[in-house]
Amino acid sequence: MPITKAARRYATALLELAQERNEVESILEDIEFIDNTLEGSRELVVFLKSPIIKYDDKIKVLDELFSSKIEEAEMLRAERIEKSKKEADQMIEQARETIEQEKKRALMELRDEVAKLAVQSASKIIDSELDEQKNSKLVDDFIKDISKN
Repeated sequence: MPITKAARRYATALLELAQERNEVESILEDIEFIDNTLEGSRELVVFLKSPIIKYDDKIKVLDELFSSKIEEAEMLRAERIEKSKKEADQMIEQARETIEQEKKRALMELRDEVAKLAVQSASKIIDSELDEQKNSKLVDDFIKDISKN
């Protein structure tokens, strides 16, 4: 059967749209389903080619024949979308948990570092302010406190 320019344009547009939506396989399945249906029903082909039958009547028949297939495809599409959303939500939640854990770990490391710096600073201050006399007095006072207990 020769392919008309209109059919070629329609097929090209359909292919481009399917590629944009990543639905090439699904569209191909639909086309094969329609093709198999037409090959299996000479009466349907004669009905569709008849110039006597109104266009609206042809559309009604096609809707009745293929609406269940379209509904199935739409259900599958909706399920895929829902599954993708669920997976995305799980990934986001895992990322949040990882970020929270890393945040806690970083805070603990920061606290440890601040504590080390505080001890080092205090040691330097104490070392610079204590001379021999003050050091002896601190030791004596400490010994007195121990002997009281």
